[in-house]
Amino acid sequence: MSGAPLARLARRDEDYARLGLARGHVAPWEDGMRTSGGRGSYEWWYFDSHLEDGSSLVITFYTKWMLNPKGPEAPMVQVNLDRPGRPTEERFVHARPEEFSASTERCDVRVKDSYFRGDLHTYQIKVVADGLTVEVELVGQVPSWRPETGVTYFGAHDEHVFAWVPSIPQGSVTATISQSGAPPATLHGIGYHDHNWGDVSMAKLLNHWYWGRAQAGPYSVIAAYMYAEKEYGRTELPQILIAKGGQIVADDASKVRLTLEDVFRDAHSQKPVANRVIYDYTQDEGTRYRVTFERKETLLDQKFADTVSGVKHALAVLARVDGAYLRFSGTVTVEKYESGTRVETASDPGIWELMYLGHVE
Repeated sequence: MSGAPLARLARRDEDYARLGLARGHVAPWEDGMRTSGGRGSYEWWYFDSHLEDGSSLVITFYTKWMLNPKGPEAPMVQVNLDRPGRPTEERFVHARPEEFSASTERCDVRVKDSYFRGDLHTYQIKVVADGLTVEVELVGQVPSWRPETGVTYFGAHDEHVFAWVPSIPQGSVTATISQSGAPPATLHGIGYHDHNWGDVSMAKLLNHWYWGRAQAGPYSVIAAYMYAEKEYGRTELPQILIAKGGQIVADDASKVRLTLEDVFRDAHSQKPVANRVIYDYTQDEGTRYRVTFERKETLLDQKFADTVSGVKHALAVLARVDGAYLRFSGTVTVEKYESGTRVETASDPGIWELMYLGHVE
């Protein structure tokens, strides 16, 4: 497609000035509430972790469901807990607007008796939900980061926005999990926290994306590859962070190439899924990094139409709502090459996702 792209990562000097941001520095207020919470916006604060016994824990605090920004404020917390040898557990906490609060100065979000709060380095998260109580402390090991401003604009005149700030790209986790009828379990592991917001349904802007984060030996990785919808030129929007020993070594999205290998059609969602998602990052003529996400298990396979019932489900089917969300676990490998020779390699467990908002082309 000729001409300027209809979706772009905001990285110009005037973008920073308009948004009140500093290059290379994330301020605490950026993890505070960035929208009104009212009609025409959505926002969420996300946490995930891979724990020492093989468990994974994902917690998200929402001002409202991201696909319904035109709706009124509808605060919600979602918890997904996967423990080895046990069925996946999912819990939701729904609240009235008056049972929700969020600071604009820092991350300090409350939904009923649950909270998510922190200062870009240390976070406390607590969720009380139907026989399950989870308490988490997350302590940053890699500095807060964002790809340029963290804001992606859509439209010839920057009409719409989707924003993303990884407040804790990687941190140590202590999680205490209490379930009815069982003694509390305290587990340690590695975790991640980011913050997202926007002003129009993501399904109108983005067709699909792969996103993942992991620790592999001394390396920390966040990698994403988004595809804009047809209206926005099918623009490809890569984003990546590679850190080593807590120091960022690569984060220029323009140097990323994505390869999908061993792709199959998922039986439930009917979406194409890659068993291997590979990000190649060419730093300069001699240095190259390769990050490979290799799927071992599908943790969550959810069609959006199935999240509602009765008449709403029937209407969703009639409207051809076939969006889906899949979350995977497996092995993440980071390789470093110098002049074509592999000089480093490291692998560890990781979690990543495929979000399909639009129709498969």
